[in-house]
Amino acid sequence: MGYIRGRYSWVLRPLLILFDIILINILAYYLLNFNEENLYFFSLNFFNNKYLLFFLYSFVFWLLSAELLTFYKVYRYTSPLNILSLLLKQLLVFGLIVFAFIGLFRSINIPAISTLKYLLYLFIVIGLIKFLSFYLLKNYRLYLNGNLRNVIIVGSGKTIDEIKEMFTKKKELGYNLKGVFSNSGNENITGTIPDSFIYLETQQNIDEIYCAIDELSEKEVNDYVKYANLHHCNIKFVPKELTLYNRRFHTDYYNYVPVLSIQDVELNNELNKIVKRSFDIIFSLFVLIFVFSWLSIILFVLIKLESKGPIFYKHKRNGINYKEFYCYKFRSLTTTKEVKGTYVTKEDNRLTRIGRFLRRTNLDELPQFINVLMGDMSVVGPRPHMLSYTEDYSKKIDKYNFIFRHHVKPGITGLAQIKGYRGEIETDKDIINRVKYDIFYIENWSLLLDIKIVVQTFINALKGEEKAY
Repeated sequence: MGYIRGRYSWVLRPLLILFDIILINILAYYLLNFNEENLYFFSLNFFNNKYLLFFLYSFVFWLLSAELLTFYKVYRYTSPLNILSLLLKQLLVFGLIVFAFIGLFRSINIPAISTLKYLLYLFIVIGLIKFLSFYLLKNYRLYLNGNLRNVIIVGSGKTIDEIKEMFTKKKELGYNLKGVFSNSGNENITGTIPDSFIYLETQQNIDEIYCAIDELSEKEVNDYVKYANLHHCNIKFVPKELTLYNRRFHTDYYNYVPVLSIQDVELNNELNKIVKRSFDIIFSLFVLIFVFSWLSIILFVLIKLESKGPIFYKHKRNGINYKEFYCYKFRSLTTTKEVKGTYVTKEDNRLTRIGRFLRRTNLDELPQFINVLMGDMSVVGPRPHMLSYTEDYSKKIDKYNFIFRHHVKPGITGLAQIKGYRGEIETDKDIINRVKYDIFYIENWSLLLDIKIVVQTFINALKGEEKAY
């Protein structure tokens, strides 16, 4: 989650990109000395102008390399040494890109010394702008109290104390510490961890929450994540030590203290979001129009003939970032009451005859395509579970995997389901393996993988599954 709450913070990065693109082309105009002769590479003369061609080429590849090398991802806690490292890597890659441009268009004859001179000037000028903006912002925070981030700290321990000390002593970083909440009993705190939730409800201007994750219960972690999502603020986790679970999280260092943020995954990339959402809408509309529209009428009659009650059954589930939503299914039981510990079993006497058929063929899930259209679910993703099971499962599963699993929309079907981990949780191994496949799916998502899972779900429904009851 990368929310920006400041009034002007979002402007700085686009401005720096604009300045860099302008400088790249101004210096190219004066130092690369393209000759007057036009190229004959494209059918349109407009694109054969060397300066225009270099502008388009440099614009695309500068932005592409900057994205891959995270050149513009400089934060208030980034060290000058890291900025220099980013600058060197970016200019080294861009240097290769410039030489490739000259080599690609043979009629552009520029001496290597001129190109190296151009790259040196580029390094100096862009470096000056980058460091100047970095230090101007530091002084702006230090002397004018601008560009501040309102933060609270939750928890205690050595690493939390180091974070607190950095926030209070290094004013140039611009962290405005509003409160410290802990159950440690220390007198230098604002309140206890439960008090922090009351505080957050009354203070709507908190930008970042720093949590000692090892000190919090699963429910408390869930509540902080929900709050952060609802109020568009960032949540950071401070572990006692950096262990192997950091693969699920992006790690930053605040004065050598590791701070974890929920890792952005392929499914959170803006382009991939559009691709997946488009697939969800198109596929859902197809199912609702050509299958659900007529089948629901038949099922309405059959369900009503066998037992009293509604045709649909709605139940609360946790969605993306623990957001609660009503998940819809065709009713397959004689009751619609959801009780903790009542997963449907193979010989469950609550199952109706039509209900057994619906579950065996997965047709009971058809109404969830309405959830997909509403944006609460996706066609493919980790299956949502009952709210009452959240705390129980969190004790059996690595806490960091459990949080990571809820960072994407739940699905009607998923990789775990086609691998046989669906329905009743009989042993701890069932839920552990289910989450293992969910994590694999999140980390390796592609549209092709979604299509494969949908096809395999259809095949499994036709063949019948052992745990489809």
